[in-house]
Amino acid sequence: MNGRVFDEAALERALTDNFGLDLDIMQPIVYRVPVSHTAEATLFLTSKKQLYVYISGQSKVLLGDIKKIVARMGLKAELYIPPKGRPKYFDEAAIGKFNEVFPGRKHVSDDDLMFYRTLVPYNPALVLIGEVKTGEVYQFDSDAATSWRLAAKFAYRRIRTS
Repeated sequence: MNGRVFDEAALERALTDNFGLDLDIMQPIVYRVPVSHTAEATLFLTSKKQLYVYISGQSKVLLGDIKKIVARMGLKAELYIPPKGRPKYFDEAAIGKFNEVFPGRKHVSDDDLMFYRTLVPYNPALVLIGEVKTGEVYQFDSDAATSWRLAAKFAYRRIRTS
């Protein structure tokens, strides 16, 4: 039991340090399950009944990779939280990537940046989850036929309020 409390406190501190959010973890759904060969995820519910997934990896992880991981876990993302102190991180990094490829272009539209946002480094990642699609959360398993197996059953759908 002490180990679990320590792990939750370490996760809360990582969230504060990396994303500037003070989240109170009420219930971990899955804890440090593999989501690729080098990354692991923790899905947790906060005291405000919000569902988040925290993904960290030992190698380079891009926003496109995070989107794919979230979808394969059976989750629907609502918001990708940018790093602490950089609210426009994804757009700034995408513009930088775009300018590397097209150095002469001055006017960059949102459509131009759509692909380059997927190339933005995002490790660790924090994603606010809108719903668990089928009521099942999956984890990576290289031995399984589809490379994913059931990690937990959990029903969740966020209802937006004004």
